[in-house]
Amino acid sequence: MPEIHIKAADGSGEFTAYLAEPKTKPAGAVVMIQEIFGVNRTMRALSDWVAEMGFFAVSPDLFWRQQPGVQLDPDAGQDQWDRAFALMKGMDQDKAVEDLKATLAAARKLPGANGKAATMGFCLGGRLAYRMAAESDADCNISYYGVGIEGMLDKASSIRTPLLMHIAEKDRFVPPEAQKQIIEGLKGHPQVKVYVYPGVDHAFARVGGHSYDARAATIANGRSAELLAQVLG
Repeated sequence: MPEIHIKAADGSGEFTAYLAEPKTKPAGAVVMIQEIFGVNRTMRALSDWVAEMGFFAVSPDLFWRQQPGVQLDPDAGQDQWDRAFALMKGMDQDKAVEDLKATLAAARKLPGANGKAATMGFCLGGRLAYRMAAESDADCNISYYGVGIEGMLDKASSIRTPLLMHIAEKDRFVPPEAQKQIIEGLKGHPQVKVYVYPGVDHAFARVGGHSYDARAATIANGRSAELLAQVLG
């Protein structure tokens, strides 16, 4: 499994990140932000997909401060979910943002990279992609069914580069009231586009997952690809 090592900004050590490289270079880079299940088979497949689109994809291990190398399977039983939620609750999300910023800087400097870099996150990663839009110098950011964003709308004024948000209408972790707050809170923001996908649940873009919806995923992924092509070249 191709990996790179990245030094933490706080000097506490280093962490690994899965790396998928495009065939043609120079190319832009995308920092892929994990779900609560770690850099598992799904995140590696998504990273490979981004590389096939012509970008570097770098997926850092954000659980490394608790347990390096976590790879959980959301379809393999409740114990996997219990472990995932425990790791999420144990995560210092401010430190995770620091690690994502370090990954972003490393991605810009990869051999063959063109210096432009974005983020793309799913679930927990969707929340962190929103924070990266507000707190980092990423060239654009993409959030798939991010959780808890309604509680961070005060950060919206700090968003200076494009942010694309994909929301599942039937998301059990982002109920209708939360969706309404997000849509109203970001309405009219010149850099933010929010799309709600009717009739689909959380994780609708996870290929092979119990909530996967091919139509919604294809539409959302097309919008993501278009933004990445526009911004990263």
